[in-house]
Amino acid sequence: MSTREQFRPEDHPNDHFLLTTVVGSYKKPKWLDRARDLYEDGESTFDADDFAEAKDDAARLITEEHERSGLDAVVDGEMRRNEMVEYFAHRIDGYEFNGRVKVWGHNYFDKPSVVDEVSYGEEWLVSEYEFTSNVASRPVKVPITGPYTLASWSFNEVYDSDAELTYELADLVNEEIEALVDAGATYIQIDEPALATTPDDHAIVGEALERIVADVPDDVRLGLHVCYGDYSRIYPEMLDYPVEEYDVELCNGGYEQLDVFKEPEFTKDLAMGVVDAHVGEVESVEEIKGNIRKALEVVPPERLTVSPDCGLKLLPREVAYGKMENMVTAAREIEAELDAGEIDVESPAASADD
Repeated sequence: MSTREQFRPEDHPNDHFLLTTVVGSYKKPKWLDRARDLYEDGESTFDADDFAEAKDDAARLITEEHERSGLDAVVDGEMRRNEMVEYFAHRIDGYEFNGRVKVWGHNYFDKPSVVDEVSYGEEWLVSEYEFTSNVASRPVKVPITGPYTLASWSFNEVYDSDAELTYELADLVNEEIEALVDAGATYIQIDEPALATTPDDHAIVGEALERIVADVPDDVRLGLHVCYGDYSRIYPEMLDYPVEEYDVELCNGGYEQLDVFKEPEFTKDLAMGVVDAHVGEVESVEEIKGNIRKALEVVPPERLTVSPDCGLKLLPREVAYGKMENMVTAAREIEAELDAGEIDVESPAASADD
């Protein structure tokens, strides 16, 4: 069953509907970074309440910025999160931090260690979702880091294998997603950037996802975001995962891997990056329309989600906003051309499982 139509705006101008959204992260306002510095400064009078107010203000600002660009499903840009593993590890009992490690270039990551059995302590994202949904007039998507990445990007000092740790974390992710659904969330994206870099473990990810989706209602849209990598090493096995939508990063690679998803047939929804999250120039509407047409070689319009390649947090805000705005314009123009019969859709009309 498709969950897509619940995200179509009531005033949508076209018969066709390409769901537009973003992956998650977005450039933080400079004043929010300054607020964090003040809060972490032991001599400052800027306290926890002040910092909470600053994060609320930033989340409100970016949510409204996403809506102004025209996106159908928005996020708050992950304004409350410092990093996709650190944020969750701080909230999971059993983790501790021992210092930063260099990951690439001049970038460092506060890599956590699992030093005791993991368990669900404080809630992770429910408050974030409730705040954002109260601010937004459009549907809110919730990105959540998946258990395989939480395990792979941590030091495992307790469990016999990373697979065992992944399964334990999957049960915690399931608990959080059930709480999100109870709070009203209907669009949840599981982020597994580690999957495409260690593809021999796709069966572990599949088992973890089965645990995650247990008892999640059918009307909740579940997606999986997989960052750049060699997709041929996880396709078509990934089609067996119990999610409806796959978000993949192809724009940055010039769509060299597009053919990977054509044979065998791609039977799920595709969220394909049509703007490059790593390039500091705003793509033109015409260029983005060309990228959307590439996606239509893989799936029909009713199974296509239009999105950036990845999170936009490394780009200047004006560039990130320009990419979103042009992306939405391009999607609406493609929809109008589909309505007019001006685009020949080469992909299969529907999945055999529909």
